[in-house]
Amino acid sequence: MNKMLCVILSALLAVVSVTCACPVYAESAGVFQPRLNPDTSCEITVVGSYSNFEALEAEFDSFNEIYPNVELTYWKPDDYENLLGMVLESKNPPNIFFSFPWMYGNDNYQTAFEHMEDLSNPQLGLDLECIRPNLLRYDTDGQLLTVPVFARNYGMLVNNDLFEKEGLQVPTTWEELLTVCEVFLSKGYASPMMGYSTGPSSCLMSILVYPEVVAALASDSEALRAANGMDPAAGECMRRSLESMMRLIENGYINLDKCNEISDNYTQVILRFFEGDVPMMICTGDTVSGTGKRESQSEAFSKNPFTYSFVPIPLSENGGYFIDSPSIEFSVNKTCDNLDMTNEFMRFLISREELNKMASVKRLVTPTKDLSFSAVYEPFGRVPDERILCPETIGITDALFVQVRNAAYQVGTGAATIDDVVSQYGSLK
Repeated sequence: MNKMLCVILSALLAVVSVTCACPVYAESAGVFQPRLNPDTSCEITVVGSYSNFEALEAEFDSFNEIYPNVELTYWKPDDYENLLGMVLESKNPPNIFFSFPWMYGNDNYQTAFEHMEDLSNPQLGLDLECIRPNLLRYDTDGQLLTVPVFARNYGMLVNNDLFEKEGLQVPTTWEELLTVCEVFLSKGYASPMMGYSTGPSSCLMSILVYPEVVAALASDSEALRAANGMDPAAGECMRRSLESMMRLIENGYINLDKCNEISDNYTQVILRFFEGDVPMMICTGDTVSGTGKRESQSEAFSKNPFTYSFVPIPLSENGGYFIDSPSIEFSVNKTCDNLDMTNEFMRFLISREELNKMASVKRLVTPTKDLSFSAVYEPFGRVPDERILCPETIGITDALFVQVRNAAYQVGTGAATIDDVVSQYGSLK
């Protein structure tokens, strides 16, 4: 009897232990566990610069499955960037707002920074471990005032079917890039590489040149200091990548006459790529985000669909760089109403599953460590760590980027020589 009683008690204890362990296991498995009363009723507002944000609104719906009485809304104030401070100081300030890397060090956004909550506080419970560490920017006091929800990178859309048709592999080194361009050119492709070229903003020239400049400055702190200080001597950091760009143009691998027919760096770049005769289209991840919606808008793609992916541009023998920058970041207004529930929503959102879900809907680059879920961006997940560079972490300023962008555009269009822009660094307009 005693043995039987012991067996029964042991079995009961095992059942109780498993039952008690379930919530802990669920939490460790990444299942969101509410910390507040699920019947809580309140309003949370998110403001930003997007005219619409379906991916975020889908997250609202998911959050409402846990907190059905929380009303979440998103809206875009007029002239968001210039009026953000006023919006935060208004009678009905938002709970969460868009923030951007270029706001740092800009006196116009001092009010915005004064409203930002420190999101690194462990009591908030945000899963910051799921985010690529380069994208997390801490201030001099060790505070994390902004957290990325989307990222940006530079590369080229590749028509995988054309490479397969011509028996070629997508290039991963400079020599391979030259080789495939020559083969495509010899087979009658008018411009093996294309992109938007009629204006300096996001033109193919800066997309080609900028990653190599970032890499050059990442390993040379003195050159970086000089470049940020607009010292003309820093112009040498651009020479090598400018020379590579011009070799592609002069060899006919980039036909600027054909590129000039593309009238914008977003919709028209995508639709031109979907014509199906462009092996490689130079663009940013922001442009790639529009491909999903425009597949059905392209008559050519609808009739003859093909597989495509987004890959680094290999302008050096060791391959291309993954220039990894925050695109859109969220900040929490620490003086808002319902701060506890606001932080609860952020805890829900800042997780691998939800961030990847938003990125998938928007087709932007996820800020998480997991790029494999997207067939389009998966090639960037194979870039070795030493070739992943975040300009904001390195200390690249917006003024430095503008100089590189202007230099690349002027050289690429023939308005200036490489020697000209190198010597005029710091004053290029």
